[in-house]
Amino acid sequence: MRVFITGATGVIGSRAVPLLLQAGHTVTAASRSEHNREALRRAGAAPVNVDLFDVNSVRRVIAGHDAVINLATHIPSSAVKIMIRWAWRTNDRIRREASAAIATAAIAEGVGRMIQESFALIYPDCGDAWIDESMPVAPTSYNKSVLDAERSAQRFTESGGTGVVLRFGGLYGPDALLAEMLNMMRKGMSPVPGDPGAFLSSLSQDDAATAVVAALGVPAGTYNVVEDEPMRRGDWTRSLATAAGIPVPRPIPAWMTAIGGSMLRLMSRSERVSNRKFRDASGWAPKYPNASDAWSDVLRSSSVARAAA
Repeated sequence: MRVFITGATGVIGSRAVPLLLQAGHTVTAASRSEHNREALRRAGAAPVNVDLFDVNSVRRVIAGHDAVINLATHIPSSAVKIMIRWAWRTNDRIRREASAAIATAAIAEGVGRMIQESFALIYPDCGDAWIDESMPVAPTSYNKSVLDAERSAQRFTESGGTGVVLRFGGLYGPDALLAEMLNMMRKGMSPVPGDPGAFLSSLSQDDAATAVVAALGVPAGTYNVVEDEPMRRGDWTRSLATAAGIPVPRPIPAWMTAIGGSMLRLMSRSERVSNRKFRDASGWAPKYPNASDAWSDVLRSSSVARAAA
């Protein structure tokens, strides 16, 4: 297939582009910086400079493509910024306006498939119960814009194309956010809010990338993309601390969560999300059934990344 991808140098896109090329697809990748465009050229992709908010600009670069993969986001860059509502404004605009422009352009150019990045952790707190895609969502102001992005993919399907929404779990990998989490743990504080017995549905960045490639073959619809075995928050934190050789930190006090605003309350929900629908439709399976299986590889990659820096 001839594939156009946005967010090609992000945490998922930078992993998905090589996989797409290895699978034999031709890849056109949106990029705003010459440095990133050169990296994409070296990887074998064809980089383009495009205004994702302008329908005509997008139409010019996606004409003749079979599929568009929209992974464009602007997630706040630190744990502190994640808690600040205004830090999400650019991300909200991308999900509302850029996703709509991409869908409109793809419809106009007769692109057959649109894959849209979304977020699985928008379901209500369901305790120990499994959550599938039929569960009504309950986002807060921090992530309500994911529904705008999802509606763009649904509009694409209604126009006759195959619109696919991938609701990713909480992503982890060898990045700055993991480094912040480890620093918090070294100070004795858990980086994961909520009751230690509540479930957290996460996903490695590498597994997210393989899911993107697998989504090129699934029917239209919305899919949860998470690990096979969501872990309880206390176990998730304990397994990371053990793998990193850090004493297990104390949980964040319940009173702090209570006064932490809607973002902290959102991050504290017990969400045991099922990936069954996507596994059945695509044949995809995560390399890491749960986060504890991933930590040795993730921490090894983190050490390599720090040494390279």
